[in-house]
Amino acid sequence: MNLKLRLTILSFLQFGVWGAYLTSMGNYLGSVGLGSKIGLFYAMQGIVSIFMPAIMGIIADRWIQAQKLLGISHFLAAIFLIWAGYYGMSAGGNVEFSKLFLLYSLSVTFYMPTIALSNSVAYTVLVNNNYDTIKAFPPIRTLGTVGFICAMLFVNFAGIQDGNLKFNFSNETSFPSFQHSYSQFFVSGILGILLFFYSFTLPSCEVNKSTEKRTLFDALGLKAFALFKEKKMAIFFIFSMFLGVSLQITNGYANPFITSFKEIPEYANTWGSNNANALISLSQVSETLCILLIPFFLKRYGIKKVMLMAMFAWFLRFGLFGLGNPGGGVWMFVLSMIVYGIAFDFFNVSGSLFVDKETDKSIRSSAQGVFMMMTNGFGATIGMLGAQEVVNHYVFSQTDPVLQLQGWQTSWYIFAGYALIVTILFALIFKHKHNPAEISEVKH
Repeated sequence: MNLKLRLTILSFLQFGVWGAYLTSMGNYLGSVGLGSKIGLFYAMQGIVSIFMPAIMGIIADRWIQAQKLLGISHFLAAIFLIWAGYYGMSAGGNVEFSKLFLLYSLSVTFYMPTIALSNSVAYTVLVNNNYDTIKAFPPIRTLGTVGFICAMLFVNFAGIQDGNLKFNFSNETSFPSFQHSYSQFFVSGILGILLFFYSFTLPSCEVNKSTEKRTLFDALGLKAFALFKEKKMAIFFIFSMFLGVSLQITNGYANPFITSFKEIPEYANTWGSNNANALISLSQVSETLCILLIPFFLKRYGIKKVMLMAMFAWFLRFGLFGLGNPGGGVWMFVLSMIVYGIAFDFFNVSGSLFVDKETDKSIRSSAQGVFMMMTNGFGATIGMLGAQEVVNHYVFSQTDPVLQLQGWQTSWYIFAGYALIVTILFALIFKHKHNPAEISEVKH
């Protein structure tokens, strides 16, 4: 099979696993009385990302081939998530926070490092076969977003009715869509098992077997953390954390927010309020298209301007959520979904490529782990815990649907204000001289 096609399948499954529940889990949690705990579930992804990607990166650099470690991690993540789905099924409406949270936490402990690992596998395989990562990786990563979209749409439109798998594309409010139930965990788990088997068919990513004498610091792969000694890299990682604050907020709260319009008679029968996951999937469609723009934008404008575009896009993402509705204002929701592609890709993918370019081959997996730690680790944890406080205060403290809706709007404006402040500070502090020739270099 064509090498890039094999990596494309890897990317498709990698993000399909996540897309099956990431944007819809908040709805399920709300349906079983855990709406006020949504932030904790999403923050757990960040907490484990503080240390697990770095640890797994070190293991992949030194001891276990990255593609094998990727498969093992997916297997463990899938088992725990399927277990969480089984618990949700058996508990019905009496789900205990502690039990569901424990199983979910164990699952994401092993899933979150696979994002950096899958990047590392792709980069290593491409470089070993003399491909230019700047040109070759974005199209491969694009199919990852397609996998995410396919999983989202399946979970939105599929459901078990009268004991059979059925699909509903209308505004039928009584349809038992997977996006509102524990079944989304089963979908993700099955995809994870498939990826476990597939990972072992990928080309080998050799570990560093050099016999030269190393200190314990080097042997553990901790050299990657020395990147903080470089002013430019330290500032980049710190702002990656600040921007990482925004990463999971809409994943956790966009679906419950849009679905809440069903409680307002004016919007109860709108397609958007009944198919929130499908509406949100437009974000991933935008992401798919924007990934393809990254080589051009990086070469023409450089990492600083590309990151600034991402930061300002987050400001628009949140602000448009606060202004829109699934009725006459649905165009604002759609526009918010469109700018998400710039917000996410121009930061996540470009940042990953930047780290790959700026680090030595011997610590590449570890460096990707550090980047993941700062963004989806510290940043996302702080962001979701902070967002939970904001949403609980302005939304879930209210019982009247109209007051809750006003609370949602206030919350989105607060998030938008934060994104704008980060944008301004980054523009003033981060210094990077753009050299288009470096972006054009082919890695060997």
